[in-house]
Amino acid sequence: MTTLNPVDSSPLSASTIPNPVISSRRLIRITGWVGGFILTLLLILAFFPNIIAPYDATERVGLPLQKPSAGFLLGTNDIGQDLFSELIAGTRASLFTGLIVSFISVVIGTIVGLASGYLGGWVDSLLMRLTDLILVLPFLPLVILISVYLGPSQRNIIVVLAIFFWAAPARLVRSRVLTMRTETYIEAARALGANSFQIMTNHLWSGVKSLALVQIVLVASASILAESSLSFLGLGDPSGKSWGTMLYFARASGAFLSDAWKWWVLPTGLMITLSVLSLGLIGYSLEQRIAKSA
Repeated sequence: MTTLNPVDSSPLSASTIPNPVISSRRLIRITGWVGGFILTLLLILAFFPNIIAPYDATERVGLPLQKPSAGFLLGTNDIGQDLFSELIAGTRASLFTGLIVSFISVVIGTIVGLASGYLGGWVDSLLMRLTDLILVLPFLPLVILISVYLGPSQRNIIVVLAIFFWAAPARLVRSRVLTMRTETYIEAARALGANSFQIMTNHLWSGVKSLALVQIVLVASASILAESSLSFLGLGDPSGKSWGTMLYFARASGAFLSDAWKWWVLPTGLMITLSVLSLGLIGYSLEQRIAKSA
């Protein structure tokens, strides 16, 4: 008569039970890698458009509204420009606009958040009331109104978006600073004679820079989507090449109502989706890593 080993007879031993912590960390890493891979491909298109694009995006190289073929991978637009070359050229404008807006917004938001959270008093009240005002204003109507007043151009879109996108990072940085300013090392630096500027730049900044990095990625994602929306409405630079202006001219030429949407609108929308998705995945991965290391 054989005896059963209670360990061997169990369906799962301790070594075979998946560790949820390890699985979660692996999922976070994979999420970041996928987002980074997609973003790398998009950056290659942005930095080397002339190597990848078969034609000059501003030149007429074919008949209007040609269907996709070996010579024109995505066909041509209503004036005979190659849509694939135009899509590649638009990658630079859309990505760079999003990154510039995010950098400006997060720099302003970080400065406001540091000053508000550490200095307190009337400075905190003034800056936070301004931040709250920006956050509660109706975003799209005001952005459209200001863009119309300033005129259609890519530079004006950057300015308008930066005006609205700094407020959310400012509030997040302030919240972090409020929990840090009573720490022992901050009190020690103050006791040793460090002024407010030195404490904010040398000590508090080190505690919020990871948060600022996450915000740069997330604001860039929102900026690309907002820029594409404004350009689609005709508020971008009509002489420039971006994904939003491609959609604007597709709508103006009636591509949405014909078969041309398959090779004109769909690939453009897919590029916008991929860029927003890649930055969102990277931002999520960074956010989760920071939260787990805290």
